Amino acid sequence: MEFMMTKWHVARGARADAEINNKIFLIKNVSEMRATYQVRLLLYRAVQEGTRLVLDLPKECKLSANLKALAKEHRRNFEITRT
Repeated sequence: MEFMMTKWHVARGARADAEINNKIFLIKNVSEMRATYQVRLLLYRAVQEGTRLVLDLPKECKLSANLKALAKEHRRNFEITRT
């Protein structure tokens, strides 16, 4: 296996906060959420494995248009929850 590096010599990848049964959890405490590299990479993994990515956000968090579009496109594998 060959690891890809960014121009800052950081390995490219993403790690979920938790993995329970057939769900991958990513917990963020932000005021605005975008479709970041981390979200897209974990969603790709969920689609490949046939699991579900659960993005847990605060109730006040605003969603960007590209994140809404991503959630709409991958309804089967992507869920946004509010706590």
